[in-house]
Amino acid sequence: MSEPAKAGSLLGTLNNEGGSSARLETRVLELRPYEPSGYLRDALRLQPGQRVWRLRRLRLLDGAPAVVESSLIPIVLAPELDQLVGRLAGSLYDLLASEYGLADAFEEQYLEVIGPTKEEARLLGLRARAQAVRIRGMSATATGIAFDCFEQLYSADQFAFAFSGSASRRLLPVPGRLDWGVA
Repeated sequence: MSEPAKAGSLLGTLNNEGGSSARLETRVLELRPYEPSGYLRDALRLQPGQRVWRLRRLRLLDGAPAVVESSLIPIVLAPELDQLVGRLAGSLYDLLASEYGLADAFEEQYLEVIGPTKEEARLLGLRARAQAVRIRGMSATATGIAFDCFEQLYSADQFAFAFSGSASRRLLPVPGRLDWGVA
């Protein structure tokens, strides 16, 4: 079970899956600077021309693909993140808190069931026409600094999700077809 509504909890919930001793492994697929879409630039409160790090990781449980994770982090908030790539196999949020003072105080998320792209299906080892659960969200500090627009993709038949939260949204509008792209 994963608790996506618990800020920065993916590593902990995967590592403690129902009290099991599953071996968790993380592969960094990409860490590069990108220009965020207009929507993401506004959500992260960036100025035109400010870029984000796009960090993509694959999480494996006992050697089997479990989650594809993407994080978009403003370069202005974590300027040397690319020099810390050796530490990105652990908790990203622990790293951001210790290196840059970016401690997650709250986040908002949207969950949807989708047909994954061919690349996503390949990374997760999904068969043709299999469904995936996509969680998109944003994390912010206690002072309201949005520091991560994230996406997690799970095989729809591999996980159960637990949610709890507050009664009001602070960060994200209703998702619809918002442009979460980078260039």
